[in-house]
Amino acid sequence: MGKTDNFGWYEGSVVIELSSLLGLKICRYTAHNSVKFGAPRDTDFPQLRQPLALEVWRSLVKSIDDGSKITILTNGPLTNLANILLSESNASSIIQVINSEVFILGGHINYKKNQEKGNVINVPSNKYAELNMFLDTLAAKTVFESSLDMTLIPLHAQRKVYALPKIIKTLQAKNMTHEAVFTRRLLTRLHHLHQRHHLYRHVDMFAGEILGAVILAGDRKLLNSTFDIKHLKVYTKGQLSRDGEVIFDTKKKKEFKVLQGFNHVSCYNIFSNGLLRQKQSAVIGSFGEQKRRWSSPAA
Repeated sequence: MGKTDNFGWYEGSVVIELSSLLGLKICRYTAHNSVKFGAPRDTDFPQLRQPLALEVWRSLVKSIDDGSKITILTNGPLTNLANILLSESNASSIIQVINSEVFILGGHINYKKNQEKGNVINVPSNKYAELNMFLDTLAAKTVFESSLDMTLIPLHAQRKVYALPKIIKTLQAKNMTHEAVFTRRLLTRLHHLHQRHHLYRHVDMFAGEILGAVILAGDRKLLNSTFDIKHLKVYTKGQLSRDGEVIFDTKKKKEFKVLQGFNHVSCYNIFSNGLLRQKQSAVIGSFGEQKRRWSSPAA
């Protein structure tokens, strides 16, 4: 394992920790035609094949009604979205026709007066890029230069909610839903890893994904969120110390809505209230509960 693979190892170990917490086995997928993807032979277990993102997208487009709205939230590198745009000449127009809205969780805008560093933890020489942009800069460039209407939730905004204990504290009530209990245990484990192990010192970055979900589905008026319009592009010149930086586009080719401010306390409350709402809770909270119901005599 090379030096640049440390983050992948770190993410994998988080999955193992959380699977252990939940009593789950690690699920592995395989490509349907493994030889096509570089393996020595085709798989003997095609039933384990995980659908590609492009296949999921095409299935979704076929199944929706005319005039339906699809909202996309990305919380990782923009590889899948770029592949959708590149796979078909009309992919971008399809997204526009169905009135799509795209939220991108990532990017770090390096203002001249802003000396706040990025989070590319496995390449110390890259000081101002954000990890999702850095991990696939060409995909980011493809998406940024597309005709999509995009809202950017940048790193400096995400860092305002890097407070796992405060989020956990809001997930307390007398009648907890299964979803709230699961989320509290999950975040508590992440917080313990963050506090006790040096390798997990950056695990609080996952709290940024909570902000993305709240911006997407929460009450923006209650959140008191504000946005600026900025012309941006991604630095992609093959320079490891700079690739992935989100910089201002002096030619002003592409506009982005960029999240600037919001009430972080309201963010925590919107998130927890959604999970604690009994009417939105799943009827069955776990396989164990379902098994108990199967074993009980009918009323």
